[in-house]
Amino acid sequence: MKIGYLGPKGTFTEMAAKGLFEKGEFIPFRTIPSCMDAVKAGKVDVAVVPIENAIEGSVNMTLDYLIHKQRLPIVGGITVPIEQHLLVHPNRVDIKTIDKIVSHPHAIAQCHDFLLKQYPDAEWEYMNSTGAAADFVHNHPELSVAAIANELAAKEYGLNITHSNIHDFSNNKTSFVVLSNQPVQVNSVESKRTEDKTMLMVTLPADYSGALHQVLSAFAWRKLNLTKIESRPTKTGLGNYFFIIDIEGLMDDVLIPGAMSEIKALGCGVELLGSFPVYSFQKNVAKIK
Repeated sequence: MKIGYLGPKGTFTEMAAKGLFEKGEFIPFRTIPSCMDAVKAGKVDVAVVPIENAIEGSVNMTLDYLIHKQRLPIVGGITVPIEQHLLVHPNRVDIKTIDKIVSHPHAIAQCHDFLLKQYPDAEWEYMNSTGAAADFVHNHPELSVAAIANELAAKEYGLNITHSNIHDFSNNKTSFVVLSNQPVQVNSVESKRTEDKTMLMVTLPADYSGALHQVLSAFAWRKLNLTKIESRPTKTGLGNYFFIIDIEGLMDDVLIPGAMSEIKALGCGVELLGSFPVYSFQKNVAKIK
């Protein structure tokens, strides 16, 4: 099986992909959209992309591209603990004179306190991924630059870890989803299945007062537990939103379909984005194979 992920090598997404699939051909892509496009084009069987971080919230690029561009079914998920480190080129002796910090915007935001304390004058430059940041430092030994990335990236690009666990919050985690047009069997024995989730997209009618309240009531009286509800713009005008709703449990024959039918009867649009198992990442699969 060909498994696409947000690359280059050494990203947290690669860790997530290898935490889900023990065997397969892992193919990195430069951006989230290109990774998802590859599934549509048949270049890969599945795409593994980030969807939410415990500190920074949803990955809007993933949600918006999934909704507006490539409507691919979500068939699986995994949660990965995030441990950010400061990486420098092995040729750099003086780590106090770092002029620039490079990484993904979420990674820099997750290490805000550390950066202000240790490198208050350093410039921040955003990259497509933490792996791309590590690759940049590897390829520019002449620059006074450091990357925020993980241990896998340090090993992959031959960089030194000068500061470990520099993230502001110890409970930092990122959720990733598996997108595919076909059913997928997770074949890694290293990851543990921790929960099941059903994800819906609901669009409210513009002329229906109290519609959101009634939508939530459709779940409440059926005792369906909602683990998340989030609004995103429909991109059709100011004040127009759709809602992403996560339900605890897999799609059944009665309760969730009944709630969807009730919501549709209110004049709302409702679509199933996926009903899938979610796994917990085990750190020992992070080693480069």
